[in-house]
Amino acid sequence: MAFGVYIHIPHCLQICPYCDFTKYELGKILPPKDYVGLLVREIRTRARDIGARTVETLYFGGGTPSLLEPDLILALLEELANQGFRLDPAAEFTIEVNPGTIDRGKLNAFLAAGANRFSVGAQTFDPRLLKLAGRKHSVDDTVATLALLRDAQAAFTLDLLFALPSQTVEDVRVDVARAIAFDPTHLSAYCLTVPDHHPMAKGRADDDGQAAMFELIESELKAAGYRRYEISSYAKPGFESRHNHLYWTEGEYWGLGVSAHSFLKRGEWGLRFWNPTALPAYEKQVTARTSDFSFEGTLPAHQHERLREHEALTDFCHVRLRMIQGMPENALRLKFGEASATLVLERLAAIERQGLVEKADSHWRLSTRGKLLTNMVFEKLTFLAEDLGTH
Repeated sequence: MAFGVYIHIPHCLQICPYCDFTKYELGKILPPKDYVGLLVREIRTRARDIGARTVETLYFGGGTPSLLEPDLILALLEELANQGFRLDPAAEFTIEVNPGTIDRGKLNAFLAAGANRFSVGAQTFDPRLLKLAGRKHSVDDTVATLALLRDAQAAFTLDLLFALPSQTVEDVRVDVARAIAFDPTHLSAYCLTVPDHHPMAKGRADDDGQAAMFELIESELKAAGYRRYEISSYAKPGFESRHNHLYWTEGEYWGLGVSAHSFLKRGEWGLRFWNPTALPAYEKQVTARTSDFSFEGTLPAHQHERLREHEALTDFCHVRLRMIQGMPENALRLKFGEASATLVLERLAAIERQGLVEKADSHWRLSTRGKLLTNMVFEKLTFLAEDLGTH
């Protein structure tokens, strides 16, 4: 059974106005060394309830994990190993990188520690748009970081953000072309998502303009040899994100650090648990004296839940439809039974009439329009206990 570990590093150079992840500006919270000390404590006190595992994917996210010194990364790897979490020799080991935060020495140290995949938050190659997005790094920083990774022959994924204020389809074309020129093994393209009242909501392309950007990205990347395998994810063959695949296929994972979420296959439908989003509350919990920690027995009730069928069904529909291969009817019936499958298929048929999904080879997939209106699709495929006749 595949198992992954996610480690959240909340330190950032700046707080971007569109980002809703838990993060703090460097220098305004615990120094990285002290925060890593909390992570070590979390591993040491909670590993027993997880049980020793072989780690097949390890992901340092944030925040900006590349701000950590390599010896802090090694300290976490060592503590995981001490507690029975051995990194598989063929594991996918990813570190998120903010442009301008690594040099050749740090990169070599990360590689020596076992990192074999780097995720670079480029966002855009347009200096004006980069400033609008509130990013502190420069385009030159991005170019230097990508050149460093390419020259070291390190596998890396590059993140682009589109539908920024005043951004045009031609601007997106330039961004994609510059990204492809660095030959990343993987690329993620995210449509900016902000509330209507948000300052960054003004001056953005309308729905038709965003659709044109979406289609251009897919066309250009396909022509360059990238295969789209999830709504926002493109990869060269064999370089799809194995860690994200755990999330999308009900794999097990342990999230460490402030705000981190976890999932284990306990009970009929699984156990979810998570850490506080506020750093003081997280610190208080992981430093509390607990002789026999258990996620269900020790964490507050609002930090864990045994999934019920309607929740598992909702998750299944949402994540499978995010994947380009779609949701197979056979897998739906096998996991949830005929009655629940019938309910889902009835709703899919209604959504199909709206042109949001389509069916081929017993797989349901998002249509081109549906990929732009995922919130509408997922709202229709969100289930309550009473929908299934269970409580």
